[in-house]
Amino acid sequence: MTPKFDEAEIVMISALEHYVYCPRQCALIHIDQVFDENIFTLRGRMEHERTDEPESSIEYGVRVERAVPLWSDRLGLIGKSDVVEFHDHTPYPVEYKHGAKRRKTHDDVQLCAQAMCLEEMLNIAVPRGAIFHHSSRRRREVELTPELRAETERVITETRQLLLDGVLPPPVNDSRCENCSLRPACVPEIVEIGKGALRNLFVPAEPRER
Repeated sequence: MTPKFDEAEIVMISALEHYVYCPRQCALIHIDQVFDENIFTLRGRMEHERTDEPESSIEYGVRVERAVPLWSDRLGLIGKSDVVEFHDHTPYPVEYKHGAKRRKTHDDVQLCAQAMCLEEMLNIAVPRGAIFHHSSRRRREVELTPELRAETERVITETRQLLLDGVLPPPVNDSRCENCSLRPACVPEIVEIGKGALRNLFVPAEPRER
């Protein structure tokens, strides 16, 4: 069968999370190859160390596979799952995240993409998965609803187009920027500087005294 996507159109699953969080962050990482560490990324990397090496085990009667390669010919995706558990032979992807338990759309989209890859690879339905929050040591189960699947496919299409266009989106300069490790490379403050410059262009001159 002829592949649906050529090599340039293949999207990394990790890029979907970056795109949903901030398209500019996604472009900086996946187009410009910019990646800087801060305390949050360092913690996240340390917490992922165990899941970065392929390993099989049985834990509490459940088969657990770590660092599972993932792909989807239909969606044009490649990536890796931190952990895939098998509950009565049904795959159950688990994505590890730094921080306390919380709901984040970019986490859910990344997990859903992993599940859809597993469905294609193993020809079996994957109805749910979980986000494991390292700081709180708690899981948040995610139901992979039709709505989330549709949202994930939309994000895949938009991320692919962003990467193919190769154009860096403008910075947003909002609360997302506060803890972003790419802030020095992104310099979101230029948005405010630009706005100020535009305002100054349209300041009427004071009338001259005669």
